[in-house]
Parts: sequence; structure tokens; C-alpha cells
Amino acid sequence: MVYREGRKLCVGFVGYGHRGVAQLSALLSMPDVQVVAVCDFYQDRADCAGAAVAEKSGKKPFVTTDYREILAMPDVEAVVIVTSWQTHARIAVAAMKAGKHVGMEVSGASSLEECWHLVRTAEDTGRTCMMLENCCYGKVEMQILNMVKKGLFGELVHCQGGYQHDLRSEIGRGDKERHYRQDNFISRNGEVYPTHELGPIAKLLDINRGNRMLTLTSMASKAVGLHEWLKVNRPGEALSETRINQADIVTTMIKCANGETICLLHDCSLPRPYSRGGRVQGTKGIWMEDNASMYIEGLSPLSEREWEHGAWEPLANHPEFEHPLWKEYAEFGVRGEHDGMDYLVMRAFIESVQNGTTAPIDVYDTASWMAITCLSEASIAMGSMPVAIPDFTDGEWVRRDPLTPSCYALDDVYEDLYGKE
Repeated sequence: MVYREGRKLCVGFVGYGHRGVAQLSALLSMPDVQVVAVCDFYQDRADCAGAAVAEKSGKKPFVTTDYREILAMPDVEAVVIVTSWQTHARIAVAAMKAGKHVGMEVSGASSLEECWHLVRTAEDTGRTCMMLENCCYGKVEMQILNMVKKGLFGELVHCQGGYQHDLRSEIGRGDKERHYRQDNFISRNGEVYPTHELGPIAKLLDINRGNRMLTLTSMASKAVGLHEWLKVNRPGEALSETRINQADIVTTMIKCANGETICLLHDCSLPRPYSRGGRVQGTKGIWMEDNASMYIEGLSPLSEREWEHGAWEPLANHPEFEHPLWKEYAEFGVRGEHDGMDYLVMRAFIESVQNGTTAPIDVYDTASWMAITCLSEASIAMGSMPVAIPDFTDGEWVRRDPLTPSCYALDDVYEDLYGKE
């Protein structure tokens, strides 16, 4: 079932910016979760988080601007971190050392050392460190996962995805809105936000469980889109003359140990509609997100034109392949932001802690997905030279212990678990 009420879990919540509002709301909708403490660097945001908890639960939580005070609370078993990209890993490491399980919002790493620190701390403490990559639980992404595990695409050969989202206004007003993305665009140049596309792809390709990413090569375009926006929308201000390092388009190619290729696109400072640009292609068929279509050999219709080998058909033509989690979710009632996937990823984290099982996105996934950012920066800085991707499992990817079957599993689809109390 989508929701299996477990033992009461006391949670501390750190970070109450725009993303934090949605994630705290998801937690507060779960009867078996008690948010006992909230934190934000800014006092007004911390107070707002406290008020939100009190309004929903009827109990006033501990409110602070110093996350370390939450880590010192013995009744806090898990911490959810929704702070700036540069602080996620630092707070997560401190939380695990304090004996807390960690659910960490998405971000790219600033260095490989940061990633290794996460891995070694999780190993030494035995605490969970799960990246809360909500796109792994998107309805379409989970249908594709189900189809891949059923063999409908055959052997996978190539996958693509992107974070393609016009964020010029958010970035351009970041100093006024206290949003950390602006600092990253001014100072960095790489695939700074890789996990929305890479997370679902990594699960399709069994990354860290029978496969791994070997090398990447990144290429950056010129950086003009955000600068042009600033000149028009922030005229006369120092920011309008500030140099923007982050390229308008960053393309990253990844080679996997089992031979597959992955292409990632970061595209946030030019006018465009939103898209995650998904593409999954194998020996029996293909799915393309931007035309919401697929072609499966032997299942999809043939083209009426002789020179074409097959015809596109809408993915929606095949509800029989919908992931069973989403079938139950529709009956339960889809809730939360981002079309319901925020709730699912948070629930996956909560139940893994309650049950003492390995999270469906574990610390090795978290580290390897985050590492793409700093590795892409290095590749671009060296003229798009190939860069090796570390094996954070230290060779265990070849034959990992199987995960405990779960409704929220991303390594396989355990259909016999659904429909049970």
C-alpha cells in the first residue's frame, strides 16, 4: 500500500525556503510523523516553520536558527535537510555523527571529498542518508521503470534527460529572495543540477547494483541568457554588470561499465517551456518524453509509409503498464506538490527509517549522483576532457546484497506487495 502507518517517528526539519515549505507540508500530512523541531538560518523563516507545525499538529515545535541544537535533541531520530546546495552535505554528515537518519534534498556536490565524507560517515555510523530525489517517483518515470523491468525495451543502450527550465527570474532575483541558486550561477560552470534527470536513469540502468558510471565529458556553451535578462530587468544595478560563469547550456555525456551511454542537459537561463527531456532507448523500443510517445517493436503500430520503421504512439495508450504504486496512489489520493511525487519520496524515506531497511536511494546513489556536478566543472575547465567517476561502493556494485522488497523500491517492481494491508 502507498501508506502503511508505522511507529511514531520524531523528525527535525532544517531549512524553510520555498522548497522547505512543500517538504514540511508533506511531512505534516503523515499521522505517524511528529515534527518536533524546525530550523532555518533566517529567524523569520524559522518562526514561519514553527507556526506551520503548530497549526497542523496543535503542538509548538522547538524553533532555532542553529541546526546543531536540533542534532543535540535525543528524541529526534531523523532529520530532513532542505537548505542551500552548499550546506546539504555538511549538515548531513553532522546529523549522522549525532546518530540521526538523514533525508537530504537534491543538490550537486562542490567536491569529491564532500561525497566521500557522506559515504564514509554513513558506513561508520550505520545511519541512512537518502537523497530525496522526487523525480524517481514521478508517474511517468515509474511507468517507464515498470516497462524496463518487464523487458519491454529489451536491453537498454542509451538514456537522456535534462533539467530544462527557464529560471531567469528566480536566479535574477535570488539576492532579493534569499535564494542560493544565484550564487552558483555567478560563480560556477557545470552540470549544477543533475539529479532530476540522472536519478530515474540510474535506476533504469542498475547503477551501483550491477553497473556503474565510468567517465564523463561535459561541454559548456556561452553564457549570455541570464546577463541579457539582468540588463532588462535589473537595469542600473551592479548585478546587471556582474559576470555570469554558468553556461546557458551544459551537455554531459556519461559512459557506463555495461556499455550504455547517458546524455544530460542543463538549460536554465534561456526562454523555453519546462521539460526533463527523458529518452530511453533499447533493442526493442524507445520512449521520448517531449512527444509523450513510445515505440515498442511488436506492440506499437507500424507506419503507413514504407520507408519508416514503426510509428509513434502515446504512452497513455498503455495504462496496463502503469506502475502499481501509482495505481494505489490514485485510490489513496494523490497529494503534495510536483504532481504528488514529493509525498512519495518522503514516504519512502520515512518507512525505510521506521522499518530499519536500506533506503531505495542509498548513500552510494546520493554520492554518485551529486558527484556529477564537480566532475562536470572539472571537465569543462579542462576543455571538455574526460573525467573518471569514482566508484563509491569500492567494488561492491558488481554484486551488492539484495534490497528488502518494498512498495517504494526502485531496483525492481514487487507486484505481490500491492493491495495488502
